[in-house]
Amino acid sequence: MNSYYERLKDRSKKRFALLVDPDSYDDDSLEELIGFIKQDPPDLLLVGGSILFNPIDLTITTLKLGTHLPVFLFPGNVMQLSDQADGILFLSLISGRNSEFLIGNHVLAAPHLDCSGIEVIPTGYILIENGRSTSVEYMSNTRPIPARKPELAVATAMAGEMLGMKTIYLEAGSGADQSVGLEMISAVRKKISLPLIVGGGINTTEKAEEIYRAGADMIVVGTVLENEPHLIGEFCRLRNKING
Repeated sequence: MNSYYERLKDRSKKRFALLVDPDSYDDDSLEELIGFIKQDPPDLLLVGGSILFNPIDLTITTLKLGTHLPVFLFPGNVMQLSDQADGILFLSLISGRNSEFLIGNHVLAAPHLDCSGIEVIPTGYILIENGRSTSVEYMSNTRPIPARKPELAVATAMAGEMLGMKTIYLEAGSGADQSVGLEMISAVRKKISLPLIVGGGINTTEKAEEIYRAGADMIVVGTVLENEPHLIGEFCRLRNKING
């Protein structure tokens, strides 16, 4: 079977990923979410959060059994590893200067990932200012790239590609007040050949469409769907419309 990355790097199709934070769902709400996913399947399910109190294995297993979609880890730290996942976005926070989130945690995780056999997608993770402090910013002890400095995001994304990352992720932060700016997305898209993922603050299909058309190959939506899971269908229909 082809790796998920083989699909992701086919940039002729726009994709929609749903981010599931295990701490934001109980058994009932997770089953409700799965019901909406079955009706309108996203392309990918991501599981993780800045800090977790609930077991990540249980959420992953429940999602896999209930949806039969690929489930990838979106880890906030090295504790959020699981052999139950299909793969992992191996996030290197290249916008920051904290060595633990650039390479330190990765060294600790590498032996486990090697034994698990799950797919590993090296991802250049770039945190963008959104108007307020986020959990990612606090937990990683790094400053985001200023929203009005697209040239810094461009240079960082270019460096990520030159270093061998397989995808670039522009992140405004979970539940962000503002999503990543369209000018910044467009500028990054023009200078890299990698799949471009954008997440944070995408809470309407209108905003999602603008982000797609600015150059995002995949959008990641999470917080708004925790309270309004029926919107999964709207995001899926938008993706289908753009893909024709």
